[in-house]
Amino acid sequence: MLGAPPPRPTTRFPLRRIAPLAIAVTLAIASVCAPAQENRLPDIGSSAGELLSPTQQEEYGAMMLAQLRHYEYVLEDPLIDSWLSAMGGQLAANSDRPTQPFTFFMMRERQINAFATLGGYIGVNAGLVLASEREDEVAGVVAHEIAHVTQYHVLRGVERAQRDQIPILLAMLGALAAAQAAGGNSADDAAQAAMVGAMGLMQQRQINYTRANESEADRLGIQTLSRSDYDPVAMADFFATMQAKSRTNAANYYGDFPDYLRTHPVTTTRITEAKERARQIRLSQGGGEVCVRAPDGDDACRQESGRPRYGGGTTPSTNPLLPGGLVIDTDALASGGTGLYEMARERLRVLSADTPAEAIREYAQIARAGRLDQAQRYGQAIALLRNGKAHDAATQLGALHRERPDDTWVTLGLAEAESRSGQREQANDRFEALLRRSPNDRAVALTYARALAEYNTVESGQRAQAVLRPLLSRSGDDPEFQQVFARACEIAGDPIRAGEAYAEAAYLNGRPELALTRLNLLKKRDDLDYYARARIESRIAAITPTVLELRRQGIRDEDLERD
Repeated sequence: MLGAPPPRPTTRFPLRRIAPLAIAVTLAIASVCAPAQENRLPDIGSSAGELLSPTQQEEYGAMMLAQLRHYEYVLEDPLIDSWLSAMGGQLAANSDRPTQPFTFFMMRERQINAFATLGGYIGVNAGLVLASEREDEVAGVVAHEIAHVTQYHVLRGVERAQRDQIPILLAMLGALAAAQAAGGNSADDAAQAAMVGAMGLMQQRQINYTRANESEADRLGIQTLSRSDYDPVAMADFFATMQAKSRTNAANYYGDFPDYLRTHPVTTTRITEAKERARQIRLSQGGGEVCVRAPDGDDACRQESGRPRYGGGTTPSTNPLLPGGLVIDTDALASGGTGLYEMARERLRVLSADTPAEAIREYAQIARAGRLDQAQRYGQAIALLRNGKAHDAATQLGALHRERPDDTWVTLGLAEAESRSGQREQANDRFEALLRRSPNDRAVALTYARALAEYNTVESGQRAQAVLRPLLSRSGDDPEFQQVFARACEIAGDPIRAGEAYAEAAYLNGRPELALTRLNLLKKRDDLDYYARARIESRIAAITPTVLELRRQGIRDEDLERD
């Protein structure tokens, strides 16, 4: 279900801004993606399928993601992206619509939230991962959001929002007219109240319709969890965690009320139903112990008949393609999924902190409660690295690397720390070894290219180009790649390719007008060859309609105008 991205700070609304605000509210109501849902499965005769084509849905989702990037809500990190995409892709492949394309991205906010929108775009807040205790719980939330997409809940929300927006807008305009007639200092307050009332009505309708379909998304999400070899009871576990946080929130133990609960109300009944669904799935698969975390923190468990499926030591392999007598360690698979959850959670702790120094203080507080585990030591080292203490980070990551020599995340962090601390030859050897082992790994290529770009020589720029070039054909919608590739081309002495990549990065980061300006300037160069000119003109033709439509609506790039 859609959880709104964090709002920008606002103050009082002066009357001279009533018209722009009315337009803004209209657009906000029209763009609500998931509030409205109907308590039934989609049917062939539904008008929802005719509202937006799959291509239009994809364009909407991409536009929303670009705007989130523009306002710096998205946490861009290749390692986190790889973990989230691996987990999400595994779940999507086992959903009811495995051919539906999905795009998973991480938000830097520490509020507990996740949301889905058109085109299969699913965002997860860093705070949700930090509030979880295992990957299965995060997977449960993502599977729930996937179900909202596969069951057309999001698309139906657009249909309902379009029906609702006119009466809500009329009511708001009536209140604004009354406020203006009143005059005086109270007019501004009345205008603001009208705005808040209109948005409140919209949000209330969102909550009402959300509750109607949460059960369906829970049911399908739990099935998807099981098919993906995650623990199906993890969804109930996370619901119990959310319920505990909401109950103690009156004492402000957990900060603000979790956004996730505003669109996903958690009740004891819902937890019980999720637990029962997981139990039925366990029984159908041969049984096992069913445990669910209670709101008071105690786990209630009981043993069902049959062999447990999730965890439990070792079991002989029955796969005819594997050697006979092979024994599989199912404890290693107990948490399900990627095996990267602990490292990802600690990396998110660092990247979502207000400052690297604040992250270091968090680890000092954790250490006072007990010795840091390996993942926490990794997070602490990354915090040191981001705080400019590369030598200390290299020392800590070096010790961790001796314990985990095959861990790509640790090795990559160590190479980056060595590069920043002046040990460039040793760092480059590590980067090159990682490239040989994983030649098409996006995280390795981007991290190595960034390190090379920091050397700021023609040779390092050319090497960075070579490192990134194998990924170029599949990175057209990757703003982080485009930015790093642009810098590599720039220092390598290739200004045309650099200009194209910088323009593409601007477009993907929600600034199409800046992208068009850069391309038009690039087109004026007299050293363009035929192929470069054709590429640039083609991109100008593709971006121009978007910029013209934004201008028609009175939307301009404020930063560009100031320049």
